[in-house]
Formats: sequence, C-alpha cells, structure tokens
Amino acid sequence: MNKPKLILFGELTDKKVNVMSSFFAIFAGLLFGLIIMIITNANESFQAFFTILFGPIGGLKSIGKVLFYSTPIILTGLSVGFAFKTGLFNIGASGQLIVGAFVAVYIGVRWTFLGPSQWIVATLCAGLAGAFWASIPGILKAYRNVNEVVATIMMNYIGIYLVTYLVKLTIYQSGRNESQRVNIDAVIPSFGLENIFGPRSVNGGFFLAIIAVIIIYIILEKTTFGYELKAVGFNRDASKYAGINEKRSIILSMIISGFLAGLAGAVIYLVGTGKAIEVKDILPAEGFDGIPVALIGLSNPIGVFFAGIFMGYIREGGFLMQRFGFKTEIIDIIIASIIYFSALVIIFKEFILKAYKNKLDKKISRGDNNG
Repeated sequence: MNKPKLILFGELTDKKVNVMSSFFAIFAGLLFGLIIMIITNANESFQAFFTILFGPIGGLKSIGKVLFYSTPIILTGLSVGFAFKTGLFNIGASGQLIVGAFVAVYIGVRWTFLGPSQWIVATLCAGLAGAFWASIPGILKAYRNVNEVVATIMMNYIGIYLVTYLVKLTIYQSGRNESQRVNIDAVIPSFGLENIFGPRSVNGGFFLAIIAVIIIYIILEKTTFGYELKAVGFNRDASKYAGINEKRSIILSMIISGFLAGLAGAVIYLVGTGKAIEVKDILPAEGFDGIPVALIGLSNPIGVFFAGIFMGYIREGGFLMQRFGFKTEIIDIIIASIIYFSALVIIFKEFILKAYKNKLDKKISRGDNNG
C-alpha cells in the first residue's frame, strides 16, 4: 500500500512544481521590468506597473483585445511547444507564420469565386503552407541529421524575403507599400463575439486556437501516435530499435508544428480591421513570442493556452501604460526577461524535485509511510 501513495503524492507534487516554476519565470520577468521602469521614470513607475497588471480588467472591450492579441500567440506557442515535446527545437515559427499569412492573404484577395467559404479555404491553406515550410528542415533533420535550430532560423529569413518578393509580384499596393486587403468573405467570422466584446476585437480565430489546443492535447496525451512522437524525441535510437519509424515521426512532428504556425498567420491577417502584410524585411514578433509561451506553459497544450492569454494580457497592459509616459517597448523588455528566466525554470524545477526526493527518502528510512 505504501508505493501507490508515494506515486500519487509524487505526481501531485510534480504538477505543483511545474506551476511554481512557471510562476517563478513570470514573477522574475515582471520584477526585472519594474526595476527598469523605476530607473527610467521612478515617479510614474508603480502606477504604470499596476496598469500592466490590472489595466486590461477594465471592461469587456479590453478583455476582447486581450483575447485578440492572445490568439496567434497561443497558436505559435502550441507550434513551438509541440516540437519541444517531440524533442525538436522549432525556431522557425515566424517564417512558417509569414508564409502561411501570405497564402491566406493571397487567397483572401484573389479567390473571390469561393464566396462565403473563402475564409475557410484561406485558413486551411495557410496551415498547409506553414506545414510545407516546416517540412523542409524536418526532412533535413530526419535524413541528414541537420540541426533543426540552424535550419529553421535560415528558413525564417528565406520566408520573409520570399514573401516580400511575392507580395510585390502579386497583391501589392504601391501607394501603401503593403499587400492588398482581403475580401470580406475571407474575414474569419466573429461567431457572435462582437456582441459580447464589441467590434474590432476578438473573432472566431480564438475558437480555432481552442480547438487546436484540444486536438494537440489529445494527440500528445491520448494516442499511440503522440506516444511515438515523444518517444523519438526522448531517444531516437531506442525508438528505432523498438520498431518506430523515427524519420517519419520527425517529419510529421515538424509538419504539425508548422501547420499551427501557419494557422497563426491566417488569424492575424484574416480580420475585419483591414490588416495587410507590410513590405518590410522584419519577421513577425508573434512567432518569437511563441517561445516564451511554450517555455512558461512547459509545452503542455493547456499550459500554453493560459501562458498565451497572459502574454496577450500584458501586451494590452503595455498599451494602456503609455498614459504615464512609458513606451510600449517596456513590454518587450519584460517578455525578453521572461524568456531568459524561463531558462532557469528547469533548474528551479530540478532543485525542488531533488529536495522533495531527499525528504521522501528520509521519511521512508524513518518508516513514516507505514500503512
């Protein structure tokens, strides 16, 4: 009877440690941001900081904006987190996102013959474009063992330059130096959310993010396919010996990861606010924001969802604090700090688990767990 009790208690403790580790990274990043704010403007720093923490609670409109900012970050966080879970480090979410965005906008501008189904086709094709873009480093990793970090970084820059060229070639508005706006049928419907949060806020893309979270969770935690993907990530050689096709698993893992990033590109640009792809050689920040979201969420789809909401929350708070004379770049500093402190999460987690294990060993040696 002793062993089941210890296992159950250990599982609960591990979950608590995961939560504590994530909160440690968030708290440390926020604290570092506050220090920077005090250094730059001590008089207004605490008011601005509390605006970051509590400003977005001000009403349904603010909450709608938080969900709007969170939607693509949740998807890129899922993209990066899914790759993490399968032993791959996909730094290419930005490139996969912008390639997917171009396909979505191109279909949204040109394929008007699709009628009301235009947004569905544009969204799915955006995901497929991202999947294709991610499959290239996946194939290189599987068959030539090319480091996926290097390959995905290079694909990021190839992607942004290619999209810039294709926008100018096909759907360019020279007067605005950006792509044309998508047709009204290509805009993702709000499904009634505008009645709750008001116009020009969260749309149906948020439901797509929720569906993606559920599907990825089921794949990773409830299917044999997900188990094989994680097994290959844990030990590629052992998985091959066990009869798992490790090359197929690596490629499929990158394809799924890229599909999620491509979806993020669709939900960013298929909106009713008239957003267009700007012709400039800058990678979209949402792709890189997916990295801290995945780290804070510990690559768990549910954790990624809430971490994405948090990132959207402080983004909205960052816009609100401009009334105190601060630039919104302070939020980028805080997010960057969270990324760095997220690297300490694993160390923090290992320290707690080691201390807890030592405590359990002492209890067992004293016979405290009898019965």
